[in-house]
Amino acid sequence: MNNQVVATVNGKDITEKDVNSLLRSLGQQGASLRGPEGRKKLIDELVAQELFYLNALEQGDDKDEEFLIALEEMKVSLLKQYALNKVVAPITATDDEVREYFDTNKQMFVQPPVAKASHILVKTKEEIDNIAAEISGGKSFEDAAREYSQCPSKERGGDLGEFSPGMMVPEFEKVAFSMEPNQISEPLQTPFGYHIIKLDYLKEGGEPKFEEYAPQIKETYLNTKRQNTYMDWVVKLMDKYEVKVHE
Repeated sequence: MNNQVVATVNGKDITEKDVNSLLRSLGQQGASLRGPEGRKKLIDELVAQELFYLNALEQGDDKDEEFLIALEEMKVSLLKQYALNKVVAPITATDDEVREYFDTNKQMFVQPPVAKASHILVKTKEEIDNIAAEISGGKSFEDAAREYSQCPSKERGGDLGEFSPGMMVPEFEKVAFSMEPNQISEPLQTPFGYHIIKLDYLKEGGEPKFEEYAPQIKETYLNTKRQNTYMDWVVKLMDKYEVKVHE
């Protein structure tokens, strides 16, 4: 139970809710504190914090000028964020609004084609021709890449992962995006040297289906709506209050 008291310091109860709040505030760093031992460390930390708080009050630290300045700065910062949240937090989107936004802005969601390929890279045409002959003779592409390639991808059997147009040099892309899955290319030259490419697969680009990307589209629409609302409020408030920008 969240209201279960786990410790008491000078009459102030520390509850399970406080423990859970501290754990959440640690994010990924709190992963190691989820067991019984971790829970005890969290309770100890909350007790220590309360002790420091009580000592600070006893010492009159809450009256220090430095603390009061920091407190006012924090108050201003929190109030700014609170005021902003009051404006944007209530913003919602209906299914019809999201669909209309998608239909009106389809070009924003067009997906480029994606290829996944491996390659072998060497410096000379003689080297690449000899490697191509070995592959034709039965040597696996991956083994040839590990043995001969001068690209760091050799450690992965030449695997380059996925890439879209514009991520590789034009000479390489022209061949890769014209191949069939599992096809091995003829040797080709780029500014980096001589290559042989093996295409693993090719995903065609184009307009995505609304149903497949509805959550992402909704979030994009909401962000746009929030930004527009924010700017509308800025304009309104600039008319209300005097603003001078000193260049």
